[in-house]
Amino acid sequence: MEDQKLLKVLGNRDVLVLAFGAMIGWGWVVTAGLWITEAGSLGAILAFLIGGLLVVFVGLTYAELAAALPLSGGELFYGYAAMGRLLSYIMTWAIILGYVSVVAFEAVALPTVFDYLFPGYGKGYMYTIAGWDVMATWAGVGIAGSILIAWINYRGMKLASVVMTILTLLIVTAGVLLITGSSIAGNVENMQPLFGSGMKGILVVLIMTPFMFVGFDVIPQAAEEINLPRKRIGQLLVFSVLMAVAWYVLIIFGVSRVLTPSEISGSALVTADAMAKAFGGSKMMGNILVLGGIGGILTSWIGFYVGGSRAIFALARAGMLPKSLGELHPKYKTPHRAILLIAVLTTLAPLFGRPALVWLVDAGGLALVVAWLMVALSFIILRKKRPNMKRPFRLPGGTSIGWIALFMSIGVFALYMPGMPSALIWPYEWVIILVWSLLGAVFYKMAMAKSGAANANAQMDKEIERILQEEETPVDETVPLKEPTKDEVYSQ
Repeated sequence: MEDQKLLKVLGNRDVLVLAFGAMIGWGWVVTAGLWITEAGSLGAILAFLIGGLLVVFVGLTYAELAAALPLSGGELFYGYAAMGRLLSYIMTWAIILGYVSVVAFEAVALPTVFDYLFPGYGKGYMYTIAGWDVMATWAGVGIAGSILIAWINYRGMKLASVVMTILTLLIVTAGVLLITGSSIAGNVENMQPLFGSGMKGILVVLIMTPFMFVGFDVIPQAAEEINLPRKRIGQLLVFSVLMAVAWYVLIIFGVSRVLTPSEISGSALVTADAMAKAFGGSKMMGNILVLGGIGGILTSWIGFYVGGSRAIFALARAGMLPKSLGELHPKYKTPHRAILLIAVLTTLAPLFGRPALVWLVDAGGLALVVAWLMVALSFIILRKKRPNMKRPFRLPGGTSIGWIALFMSIGVFALYMPGMPSALIWPYEWVIILVWSLLGAVFYKMAMAKSGAANANAQMDKEIERILQEEETPVDETVPLKEPTKDEVYSQ
C-alpha cells in the first residue's frame, strides 16, 4: 500500500554519515587501552587490519547485493533469493542480535563516559554484578539516553540523519585533534611492547573487531529510504568501510605513541587521557575527546536503531514476525513498533552494569559474523543461480571475492568457539546467544503458524520481482542530488 512505503530522504552525505557514524561508536574511546594491552601497539593494529580486511571483502559482497536488491532488511532478501525462507530468517535474526547488542552497549557506555566528566556522580547503590557496583544515578543516565534515542528514531529518518551529521562532525574533529597531537607530542618508544601476549593477544582483539566495524550493513537495511542511483549505494558502502579501518588504525597508533604501557593500564579512558597528555596535560582537551566519544555513542546508537528496526520491519512485512511490527507510523513513516520493541529490549541494559559491555561485544560479534558468513554465501549462490540479475555495482573476478569473504568469516567464527583462547565466556555470553536463538525459534514458529509458509514465500517473491523489474530513473552521478525539503518529505 502507498501509505506503507518508507520515505526516500537519504542523499550522499546522509548515507555516508549513517554508515560511518554507526561504525565509529564508543569502543574507540573505552576499549582502545584493552586492545593495546592485550596485543601490543602493532599487534592491535594488525588485528584491526585483519578484521578490516574481512569487513572489506564482506562489504564488497554487500555492496553488489545492496545495489541489486535495494530492499529494507537486505540480508533477508539476499538469503531468501539464494537459500530460501528459513536460512534467510536465521541470518536476519542473527544480524538483529548484532544490532540490538550495539544499542544495548551504547546504553551502558553513556553512563560510563559520565564518570570521566563528572567523577563520583554515581549514587544510590543497588546491587553488585560480576564484582561491579550498580548505582541508581549511573543506570538512570543510560536509561534516559535510551529513551531519547528511541524518540529521535521514532520521529523519522530525516531528523535522525540531521542529528547524526552534526555528531559525526564532532567525532571527526576530536579524532583529528588526537591524531595530530599524538604525532607531535608522542614518540615511538611508548609503543613498546609492539606485540603484547603474542598470537593469543592478537586473537583476543581480532574477535572484537566485527563488533567495532559493524555499521556499514545499516546501509542495506535503509535501502528503500535512499534517494540515490543503485550503483552509488554500493560505492558509499565500500568507502565507509575503508574510512572506518583507517580510523581505528590511526586511533590505536595515536594512543600508543602518547601513553606508556603503565599509563594505559592505569587509565579508565585511555583515549581521553592520551588527548590530554598530547596537549600538555590539558583536562579541557581530554573533555573535548570525551565529547567526541559521546557523539560516537549517539551516532552508533541512532544508526543501529535504524538497522535493527528496518530488519524487524522486513521480517514482519514478510510474515515471519507479528504483522504489527511491520506497520509504519501514519505521519513519520517509521517502523515505530519495531523501534519501540528495540527500546524495550535495550533500555534496561544499564541495570546490568559495566561488565555487560564485554558480554555484548563478544556475543553480538558472533551473531554478526554468522550473518556476514551467510551474506557471502548468498553472493556466491546468486552469481550461479541468477547470473543475469541486474547488478549496478558488479564485482570483478566472478565469485572469488565472495569465497574470500566466506573463508575469512569461517575463520573468525571459529575463534569464538570453546577451546579457543578467545572463546565466548560461559555462562554470560553463551546465555545471550542461546536465549536469542530460542526467542527467534519461538517467534518464527508462531508467525508461520499464523501467516503460513506459502504466504511468506509469496510476499518475498513479490518484493524481489518488483525491485528487479523496476526501472531506475537515470541520474547524473557527478551532480549531487538535491536534498528534499521538509514539505517534500511529508508530501511523499
